[in-house]
Amino acid sequence: MSLKQDLEQLQHQSDHSSDRYSNPPPQRRPRGFAAAAAAAAAVAVGFSTTPPPVTAVVAVKGRKEREKEKERTKLRERHRRAITSRMLAGLRQHGNFPLPARADMNDVLAALAREAGWTVNPDGTTYRQSLTPPPPPLASAASLHPPSQLAPPVRSIESSLSATSLKNRTIKASLDSQTSFLRIDESLSPSSLDSVVVVAERDSKNDNYTNSSPINSPECVDAEQLMRGALEHDGDFAGTPYIPVYVTLATCLFNNYCQLVDPEIVRQELGHLRALHIDGIVVDCWWGFVEGWSPNKYQWSGYRDLFNIIREFKLKMQVVMAFHEYCGKESGDIVISLPKWILEIGQDNQDIFFTDREGRRNTECLSCGIDRERVLKGRTGIEVYFDFMRSFRMEFDDLFEEGLISAVEIGLGPSGELKYPSHSEKIGWRYPGIGEFQCYDKYMQQNLRRAARVRGHSFWARGPDNAGHYNSRPHETGFFCDRGDYDSYYGRFFLRWYSQTLIDHADQVLSLASLAFEGTQLVVKIPSIYWWYRTSSHAPELTAGYYNPTNQDGYSPVFEMLKKHSSTVKFTFLSQTPASAHQTDDAWSDLEGQSWQVLNSAWDQRLAVAGLGNFQCHDRDACIRALETAKPRNDPDRHHLSLFTYQALSPIFMQGELFLSDIDGFIKSMHGEILSVDVAV
Repeated sequence: MSLKQDLEQLQHQSDHSSDRYSNPPPQRRPRGFAAAAAAAAAVAVGFSTTPPPVTAVVAVKGRKEREKEKERTKLRERHRRAITSRMLAGLRQHGNFPLPARADMNDVLAALAREAGWTVNPDGTTYRQSLTPPPPPLASAASLHPPSQLAPPVRSIESSLSATSLKNRTIKASLDSQTSFLRIDESLSPSSLDSVVVVAERDSKNDNYTNSSPINSPECVDAEQLMRGALEHDGDFAGTPYIPVYVTLATCLFNNYCQLVDPEIVRQELGHLRALHIDGIVVDCWWGFVEGWSPNKYQWSGYRDLFNIIREFKLKMQVVMAFHEYCGKESGDIVISLPKWILEIGQDNQDIFFTDREGRRNTECLSCGIDRERVLKGRTGIEVYFDFMRSFRMEFDDLFEEGLISAVEIGLGPSGELKYPSHSEKIGWRYPGIGEFQCYDKYMQQNLRRAARVRGHSFWARGPDNAGHYNSRPHETGFFCDRGDYDSYYGRFFLRWYSQTLIDHADQVLSLASLAFEGTQLVVKIPSIYWWYRTSSHAPELTAGYYNPTNQDGYSPVFEMLKKHSSTVKFTFLSQTPASAHQTDDAWSDLEGQSWQVLNSAWDQRLAVAGLGNFQCHDRDACIRALETAKPRNDPDRHHLSLFTYQALSPIFMQGELFLSDIDGFIKSMHGEILSVDVAV
């Protein structure tokens, strides 16, 4: 009986083992390319009523996860590049490091190593040269002073302009009144003075530098003091490059019918300017004056009278094709609108003007959207501009032949600058607001829809709905805040389209201007948008049409287009006075940083750069900043401005002898004829 039970137990165990091996082991879920291949094979078999296999669902989820990870990786990389760009900009602007335009970390390490006294060869070999002591005719430097008192190698103070040098220049008077706490050991022989040894006198100031760290050592203090002493002669502009100086005439010289109001006052003012040895005059030719009443009817008589007077004084001229509105900066100024017939068309078709998200129309200039739309009495926008420029060229052909007209500035937007009217005070903008996008007229919207359709995302054919309003701050919006939508897939598409539309507008107008003014230098005015420059988005620049966040260079594409037309870049030099210091902190602005980005970007494209200043000439600090920027003392490429235009702020250009004495020294400094800018102010 027990044998039978044993046989049944063995049979039962064999059945269990057969069941275990008859079922196949569970298969692993395919991943990555295997999952995609499995999904494709399932689809190739044919469509059926059964639900999709699990592998296909897994493939879709895996693809989405990979796309999300790629996006996160790109964001991390952009954040890293933004930090790197800020570091490089700080080293260039405030550390006087001559880093190339597209520097990498090798360039930074080499610059830091050279700063510390190391020698870095082009192949990367780095070593420290041993200091060779001078021959001891009487007593060596080492015997007179221990090695700890020898000053370490100091980088040349002849570097590009920095905020520190400007500050030292500003406090020069206070430094002159103080007794220096440094002296040079006079017991050294002449041969040992090749490497100057500086000894700190024992006074209370040395108590702040008792730390043994090289950064806080007395030797570094001595070197800094030597640099300050050398900067005492920074006002010396004798022998610097000659920069021509032009002066802008006031708008109030004409009435609404383009007639010269008082020719004798003009002669008197030009006589004063001629005595100051200025090089020329800048004259605005207003579209609203010349073609003000009827299309294709140009009234140039007032400008002919003015140009004949200027010819009497043998001054050169630059003329401005002003296709924008002028609201007047002084109480006595007249208001110059767009031509009356343009405003009449705008009453029936308001979409010829730039429009914001709320539907408010800006009549400062015509929209870029009508550049190729025949909505102006049968003409397109660029045809209207071309006809005006061609009429001027034919009317004043004699002045071009004589060479009296040296350049023509082409107005490309509000205030004659290449930008959108995103910061319009007449609509309600106030500093330091970020402004609003100007792309909501129907012609710009049609352009945006075409661009979105070509990109394959028709639902992107819209403006941002979280970009705030004119007076918003970047952190108050979802679009411009840190890691905001400006850096999303849609944000990058929209901003590229927005900036490229502005570039295309300038390209088309300049192409026709090159035909009208063949052989004459063309000038394009670039805006100075410096507030919120130290934020990641650079929101005011984005709304103005410059795609220039911290991880992009928004000026190079513009200057590449201008290089095609051999145009000169005109850039405004603004003056930050102590009264505006609180605005700098509140608005995270960086006037110097933005200015140097524009200048360096233009010089990298080998473009000529002209300056425009509207500061008071009795402001010494503003004069020094303008002069130092116009002609950087030790730029290795010897860059400097091609010309400088002074724009007066008074309705009658010059009033009184005080103005004449102020501007006289400034002009001589620009010409490189004056020993010290102190003579100017």
